[in-house]
Amino acid sequence: MTEPAHNRPIGLAPLSLLGAHPADLVETAAAAGYDFVGIRVVPVTATEKFTDLTPGSPDARRTLDALRATGLRVRDVEFLVLDGTLTRETWLPALEAGANLGASTFTVAASDTDQPRLLHTLQAFTDDARPFGITPTLEAISYQAVSTLPQATDLARAAGCWVLPDALHFQRVQGTVADARTAADLSPLVQICDARAAAPEDLAGRLHESRAERLVPGDGDVDFTAFLSAFPATAPISVEVPNPLREELGDGPFARRLLQAAREVLAR
Repeated sequence: MTEPAHNRPIGLAPLSLLGAHPADLVETAAAAGYDFVGIRVVPVTATEKFTDLTPGSPDARRTLDALRATGLRVRDVEFLVLDGTLTRETWLPALEAGANLGASTFTVAASDTDQPRLLHTLQAFTDDARPFGITPTLEAISYQAVSTLPQATDLARAAGCWVLPDALHFQRVQGTVADARTAADLSPLVQICDARAAAPEDLAGRLHESRAERLVPGDGDVDFTAFLSAFPATAPISVEVPNPLREELGDGPFARRLLQAAREVLAR
């Protein structure tokens, strides 16, 4: 089968294979044909399976060995929520782990509704990340305090960091192309998945959708033509699709299915 032509590197986001050892994620992504991976260096929930990637640890060494063997790179690491209580005691070890893997961006979201305090925290995190060769990317999450791309862009410009657009959350806040274009020059990466037109009815449903039931690109109602047209044609794409299909297919076939779907979307 001839693969659709595109100019964008495509990566596999850690949420697509949540719980997989980072080394296994790297090897699975490489075998499937991805260009890069993202890796989670801080757990988001208390129940998720998580691998400690402290530099020098056996798991960190195993992951670096996999990166060297496959030739893949880590573009982005994740995930911290700026809630008004987070301090550098938390983010400095995470930055060290990310830098050890060669990451250039670190994804954060914001639940802090105190805007001056949030900006101060984001600026401090950005300043601390700079010596590690990492720039924070602020993701607009539809159920968090920073929910839209214009909000994220305003904060990122003030703090000196970047923005991470996500197709699901863009859909859930009914974002426009004009909204997306506000972030075009600050987006080193764009996350894609698909989603139904109708949002879940409550917060619990939105959380579950975001973390466990995103749709394979092309299987839902996201207008990718409008969404992706706002960003440079060569902007890297990260495929973030936690979906029960993974259990049915297995990690390798599921990763290949996501990559093929992403290529088909980009070809359109």
